[in-house]
Amino acid sequence: MALLKMSSVLVVVGLVVGLVSVVSAIPGTATYYTPPYVPSSCNGYQDDGVMIAAASDAIWNNRAACGRMYHVRCTGPTNLGVPQPCRGNGVTVKIVDYCPPGCAGTIDLSQEAFAMIADPNAGKVNIEYNQV
Repeated sequence: MALLKMSSVLVVVGLVVGLVSVVSAIPGTATYYTPPYVPSSCNGYQDDGVMIAAASDAIWNNRAACGRMYHVRCTGPTNLGVPQPCRGNGVTVKIVDYCPPGCAGTIDLSQEAFAMIADPNAGKVNIEYNQV
């Protein structure tokens, strides 16, 4: 009986955690940049791979975003050029760089990360993102 109660509690906790992560998704936009990816504002000449991104002022917070991981999911187009740009379930990226003032997106993904969530021909897409 105690085992049944414990498993019921774990199911409820799992549901609450799942709902919180859905509720905490923040709307924004994503663009992309192309190689070379080094040097970066956060890590200089360290190679961080290709599942990376540059943070706009919306999340940069004076370098506090460096190293944070974000899950990014395409939610739709920002223009009529590519009416259905979204693909995949999303991508998790590491913030390694800064997208300076005038940055066209909330998160500037590497070209490879952007291609995982959207057609690169779109150039910019609406997204939901949350820190993981």
